[in-house]
Amino acid sequence: MNILHIDSSALGGASVSRQITAEVVRAIQARSGEASVQYRDLSAKPLSHLSGELLAGLRPAPGTSAAPSEEIRAELAEAEEVLTEFLAADVIVVGAPMYNFSVPSQLKSWIDRIAQAGRTFRYTANGPEGLAGGRKVIVVSSRGGILAGQAHEAALDHQEAYLRTVFNFIGITDVSVVRAEGIGYGPEARDAAIAKALERAQFVGEEVSEECAGKAAVAA
Repeated sequence: MNILHIDSSALGGASVSRQITAEVVRAIQARSGEASVQYRDLSAKPLSHLSGELLAGLRPAPGTSAAPSEEIRAELAEAEEVLTEFLAADVIVVGAPMYNFSVPSQLKSWIDRIAQAGRTFRYTANGPEGLAGGRKVIVVSSRGGILAGQAHEAALDHQEAYLRTVFNFIGITDVSVVRAEGIGYGPEARDAAIAKALERAQFVGEEVSEECAGKAAVAA
């Protein structure tokens, strides 16, 4: 089993999402001794935001012949590396704290590299078709406030809902969420939210290990 572990929080050791993604990965590895992990820290090594020249390189228009600059060639090579490691993963663990009702811009830049026409999705006569199915995604969501189950959740959640939309669009429908919310409500609320999320992280990690073991047994 190949695990891709993504962190995007800018808070380093103070990050709640980083603590929980680490627990998810640990729980999977504890039950799957042969699992390999590829780690990418989008805060420590951020990907650039899309520019017109980079976007043209990623999605060249028909008949375009202008050679990209050396800088853009380096960025295209990095984008290919990001996409290759994504496609090599069986399980993707994504740390996604909520920043101002959405995801960190660092994470958005990563999404811009993996959502590639012809690679992870394509347009057909019947509409878009995801090409990256067969993978499991675990979104580790951390929030200062509480949205889940609230009347205003749909209006304010552009984090978990957005990530589900992106992964569904590229064909990944097996998406689980490990959530710690209300962490901005004081130390006690923070500790309780983290404890609950860590418990959920262990459960999901063990569940993923069992699912992958079952698939491997069938394939054998």
